[in-house]
Amino acid sequence: MPHLAPEAFAAFVGIDWADAKHDVCLQAVGSTTQECSPLDHTPEAIDAWARALQERFAGRPVAVGLELNKGPLVYALRKYDFFVLFPINPGALAKYRAAFTPSHAKNDPTDAELQLELLLKHRDKLQPLNPQSPAMRALAQLVEHRRRVIGDKVRVTNRLTSTLKNYFPHGLQWFEDKDTLLFCDFLAQWPTLKAAQLARRTTLADFFRTHHVCYSNVIDRCIQAIKRATPLTTDEGVIVPHALLVQALVAQLRVILQAITDFDHAIAPRAQSHPDFSLFAALPGAGAVFAPRLLVAFGEHRERYASAEERQKYAGIAPVTERSGNKTWVHWRWQCPTFLRQTFVEWAAASMRHSFWARVYYQQQREKGKSHQAAVRALAFKWIRILYRCWQERTSYDESVYLQALHHRGSSLIQKLAQAS
Repeated sequence: MPHLAPEAFAAFVGIDWADAKHDVCLQAVGSTTQECSPLDHTPEAIDAWARALQERFAGRPVAVGLELNKGPLVYALRKYDFFVLFPINPGALAKYRAAFTPSHAKNDPTDAELQLELLLKHRDKLQPLNPQSPAMRALAQLVEHRRRVIGDKVRVTNRLTSTLKNYFPHGLQWFEDKDTLLFCDFLAQWPTLKAAQLARRTTLADFFRTHHVCYSNVIDRCIQAIKRATPLTTDEGVIVPHALLVQALVAQLRVILQAITDFDHAIAPRAQSHPDFSLFAALPGAGAVFAPRLLVAFGEHRERYASAEERQKYAGIAPVTERSGNKTWVHWRWQCPTFLRQTFVEWAAASMRHSFWARVYYQQQREKGKSHQAAVRALAFKWIRILYRCWQERTSYDESVYLQALHHRGSSLIQKLAQAS
C-alpha cells in the first residue's frame, strides 16, 4: 500500500484496545482539539462509530494507530475502506511512554493519546497494514492453528506417559509411538495391566489385526509380552485414579489427532492451489507440513522485502549486534514473529535429513562450538538467503545448481562436503 501524504487524511485516530472497551482519541486535520471517548467492544458499537466517522469526513481516509496487526478489532475495522490502519509495536509505545513518564504510570486514555501523537509526528516511520489475499490469510491462520494443536498433542502425550509410569509402564514399552489411534484404542479397552492380562488371546489378536498389525510373529510376541508382564504395583489406591486419568487423556488425544487430520485436509487444497506452492513443495524436507508453512512465511508481497537480509531480520533469524565503547555483544533477536521464526528453524532441522550440504553445514557449525539450536539457526539463516532468491525469481530450488554455485565461489563448505563424501 503506497504511503498517503498527511493532507490526504481527514483525521488521525489512536485506539488503545481492551477486551470489553477501547479508548479512542481523535484529532481532525486542521484542528488542535483531541476528542477522547470510550468505545464498547461490540459489533454494533464499532459499526455505529465507524459509520459516524465516514459521514462526518465524507468518506475521506482516516489514519488509525493501534497496537495490533490482527485480532477482533482489526478484523472489524478492515471492513471499512476509508480506514488506513497503522500497527504500532507495543514495545515502541511502552518506551515512548516511559520517555515522558519516568514513574512508569500507565493509563488507557493516555496510551490512546500517545498512539495519536506517534501517528501525527512519526507516521513516516510506520508502515500501513497491507493485508494479503483472503486465501493466503486463511492459510496463514490454518497452519498456525495446526502448529498449536501439535503443541497440545505433545503436552497430552507427555502427561499420558508420566501417568502410565506410575502404574502401567508396560504400555510405554509395547508401543513405540504414543500419538496413534492404536495406542489410544489399546488404553481405552485395557487401561490397566490386569485388564489386558485377563483378555483372551483371540481378543488381543483380533485387536492387533484390526489395527493393521498383520504379521503373526509380531502379534504373538505382543501377546506373550502382555501375558508374562509383572505388575509395577497392585495397590488399588494408585491404579484406580491413574487409570481414570489415562482414560481422560486418551479421550483428549483422540480429539487432537482428529483435529490434526482435519487441519491437514483444509490446508492441502488451499496451499496446492497457490501458484507459488511448487517453489516450496520441492524443498528438501518440506513435505505436506512445511511447504504450506514456508509459503505463508514468504507470502504474496514480493515488494515488501528489499533483500534477503531484511527477511532474515524480520523472521528473527539474523543475530543482533550491540556496541558500546570497546564492548560488543551479539545476541539473538528478541522481538520477532515467534511462529515465523519457529517455521524456519523447524524446517531447517528437518532439511538436514534430506540435504547433504545442509547436514554438513550443521556439523561444521557444531565443530565451531555452537549449540544445537545455534547451529540450526545458522542453517536457517543460510536457507533464507537461498529461498529468497528462488522466491523473487520464481525458480524452484535445485541442489545441484546450488552446489555448483558454491564451487564457483570457492566456498569452504565444498571442501567439507568432499571430506564427508
